[in-house]
Amino acid sequence: MKIDEILKKKRTLSFEVFPPKKGSLGIEKIFKTIDELKALNPDYISVTYGAGGSNRNSNVEIASYIKNQAKIEALAHLTGGPSSYSDIDEIVKKLHSEGIENILALRGDKPIDFNDDYCKTFKHATDLMEYLKDEDFTLAGACYPEGHNECESLYEDLAHMKEKEQAGAKFFVTQVFYDNEYYYRLVSEARKAGIKSPIIPGIMPLVSHKSIPSIKNMCGASIPLDFRNMLEVYKDDPELLEEFGINYAVYQIEDLIAKGAPGIHLYIMNRASIAKKIYERLENVFSKLFWYISYCIFLFGI
Repeated sequence: MKIDEILKKKRTLSFEVFPPKKGSLGIEKIFKTIDELKALNPDYISVTYGAGGSNRNSNVEIASYIKNQAKIEALAHLTGGPSSYSDIDEIVKKLHSEGIENILALRGDKPIDFNDDYCKTFKHATDLMEYLKDEDFTLAGACYPEGHNECESLYEDLAHMKEKEQAGAKFFVTQVFYDNEYYYRLVSEARKAGIKSPIIPGIMPLVSHKSIPSIKNMCGASIPLDFRNMLEVYKDDPELLEEFGINYAVYQIEDLIAKGAPGIHLYIMNRASIAKKIYERLENVFSKLFWYISYCIFLFGI
């Protein structure tokens, strides 16, 4: 089923997984993670596409497992930056053959060790979307509550979002953020700019002190002072820090759902245990509120 059709009926709960770094090594572990996530009743699971186009075969294999073995909708990431037309054609053929109906179309960031010209064919995510628009996929786009690091302002970023929507994006998934006000600002300004597609907030529980620099550098996410101070307090106690990070994610999610977010997308770093802990603390919120919204749509057409 196409994810945009699901979004018309209910709020969604979804997770992201990523392929193992070395080909098929560890892929069974990813399958086990997916099986564990299935117990949490996600509406879809996304699977990333390796930097520079690496692990593309694993991407398709994992997406197929999600769709055909776990019986969950799959959202396959597809990165245009390093790819040629023939590269994309090959992957699209494989995705079609496995019954995958949803693609998150990205330009992708150039890996540090990538020496060749990165964007040979698809300079922007919109170029990839335009190329895919007749392929009968539901296309999703990425967006950035704190702005993309290559954009000079939020409004330049919004212009790119609008272009993605015009190129075929049916919904957006945000980059990580730790201050919900950035998400609310993005949604408000996007609506003013005429962007109508659902904007799903992406939440990554911060459960390891050593991950802080990479989150700030790679994701561009700022960390609120009070949150950062508490992370420092717990930095020498990994168990307490993980507990605090999970509780903070729960706080974010409760606030987002209460204020009308169309779904929650969890970046769990392939750790089903983290997803389970969050789900257990929010199970009533997820089941009751998501059911209520679906019922209202059915009953009143809202």
